[in-house]
Amino acid sequence: MKRAVLNIFKFFSMFMFIGLTGEAFAQNAPTNLGLPGLSVNFGNGVDLVDTLELTILFTVLSLAPAVLILCTCFTRIIVVLSFMRQAIGTQSMPPNQLLVGFALFLSVFIMQPTGEDIYNNAVKPYMDKKITTTLALDRIEGSLRGFMNKQVRKADIGLFYDVTGRPAPKTIDDVPIHFLIPAFIISELKTAFQIGFLLYIPFLILDMVVASVLMAMGMMMLPPVVISLPFKLLLFVLVDGWQLVTGSLLRSFN
Repeated sequence: MKRAVLNIFKFFSMFMFIGLTGEAFAQNAPTNLGLPGLSVNFGNGVDLVDTLELTILFTVLSLAPAVLILCTCFTRIIVVLSFMRQAIGTQSMPPNQLLVGFALFLSVFIMQPTGEDIYNNAVKPYMDKKITTTLALDRIEGSLRGFMNKQVRKADIGLFYDVTGRPAPKTIDDVPIHFLIPAFIISELKTAFQIGFLLYIPFLILDMVVASVLMAMGMMMLPPVVISLPFKLLLFVLVDGWQLVTGSLLRSFN
């Protein structure tokens, strides 16, 4: 009973101490505390044009990764590199981060003329406030169209006109951008799969030879992949495979 009364007394003593300390701090603390705030106003002479332009800018920035992947040479490069890894037989070597980084730097190398054209004709004048946002976006679109027009196939563009029933344009420059981009993606995927098929042929032949030798020796229980993998790696290193693959990718965009 005494211990319970003592605990209650300690509790009220601590409570009173905290209350007195807080009151003293409140008396000594400054009363004009500047707290951050947010003010939103959509009336009485507020111009919404700048707000809409800022929203559009953030939207374009959020779509930048998709533009980088779909409107540049990144698609073809990453697909070919993935085929190369599967053809060798190494499931996780090189890792995905390395392949994506390598494909990104190759894309920067190939897209350098287009990037310089975008910077000189669109980004720099816009930063200097010499052109409007609409004109800058039009120039960026024109530079990307110049690259995609060289790589897209006419049959892929004709597919979308056949589906929609619209008459075909006279020149490729008259193709709308929402027709050109998916046609360009289809063309890139077809080219990447063609290159991947050619990469598979020598390694497929090596797998067939190893499998035939193992069957002739009566080792049917031994997986051929275990034996062929070191030979495929040796063949790839001897012919300097990464240089050949990289050179083929770079020359495929000329």
